[in-house]
Amino acid sequence: MNVFDAHCDTISKSFRDQRSLLRENPDGHWDMKRMRSFSHYAQFFAIFHDAKGCSQQELHEIFQAQYHFFCQEINLYSDSISFCRTVEHAKSAFENDKVAAFLSVEGADLLGCSLAGLEKAYHLGVRAVNLTWNRANALSGSAVEESDRGLSDLGKCYVQCMQELGMLVDVSHLSEPGFWDVITLAQQPIMASHSNSQSICKHPRNLTDEQFTALIKNNGVAGLNCYADFLGESPDFDSILRHLEHFWALGGENHLCLGCDWDGCDKLPQGMEDGLGGLARLYEYLLQKNVDNLIIDKLYYKNLARVVKQVCIM
Repeated sequence: MNVFDAHCDTISKSFRDQRSLLRENPDGHWDMKRMRSFSHYAQFFAIFHDAKGCSQQELHEIFQAQYHFFCQEINLYSDSISFCRTVEHAKSAFENDKVAAFLSVEGADLLGCSLAGLEKAYHLGVRAVNLTWNRANALSGSAVEESDRGLSDLGKCYVQCMQELGMLVDVSHLSEPGFWDVITLAQQPIMASHSNSQSICKHPRNLTDEQFTALIKNNGVAGLNCYADFLGESPDFDSILRHLEHFWALGGENHLCLGCDWDGCDKLPQGMEDGLGGLARLYEYLLQKNVDNLIIDKLYYKNLARVVKQVCIM
């Protein structure tokens, strides 16, 4: 089984808890021991911090500290994990029996919402950025704060710069007007790294049918979020399947991936309480529900790999 997951918060949690990013961690959702049960594994690791009450300098220092922590851990475990920028890098990692680690930033506040900060992050190896987290910022309103505000002029320049550089624009957490502004500007596929269906669970962090259909037309991808609050009441594998089937019915077979939000949430659905270990059980559950193996493989790996290959070219 191959896995490519679009979002986890394991960097910020490990940094906060002063624990190794990769060593066995029974209190977390992701570690190398659990990852080793999969044939090939690729993961977008997000640098994250809530910007509320922080100065621009403080956010810059937090970004630098988490980035150096990530690089230090990669170097410590270089026999098992590789820092990747492209799908070709990931394939090379797999050939050497390593995890492929991609880097993202959750909330452009950490980059000063500036083009200079964005370009610096690109050269440091960041390949995806959420324009906002839950806080509105200079680029746009978010799904939960100033949700009626779309992209500013700076936000529009930011999106254009990201696509020119070869970075994935991540619209999870973004306001709906901001989402539509991104879609209007997008010349390359975008992603909603960890967002489910509003039709199944009406939460502002989930995507409307119109948004998901626009992602399909954009040739982008949306990541299945395993946070219980985004799945609905009594969340379990059946809840997950309802979201998947709804998106598939809209024509999303080639546009769904995993974005499990490991270590970024405190409630997981029944059957996935141990985090990463639940992915194998979910795979078997989907097979038992007669979901075609090819569709599952697209969900687990191929769809996100396609988008990353197209956008992140170097």
